[in-house]
Amino acid sequence: MESGPAIFAGTVFALFGAGLLLWTGTRVAHRAPVAHGVHPTAAATLATLTGSGALALAVWCFTRL
Repeated sequence: MESGPAIFAGTVFALFGAGLLLWTGTRVAHRAPVAHGVHPTAAATLATLTGSGALALAVWCFTRL
């Protein structure tokens, strides 16, 4: 009964993290800005850290099942 919220949260974190990392990688590969008005290196680094953090939270949620 209590595993439902953990599965939902883990899935949301996994989808968000994977999507953000894929989007960031695509933007960096095409040399397009990741965020407008921000230094490209800082934006790519912050987006990568955020995506990796979301994937780490997804793993943590899934280990709580």
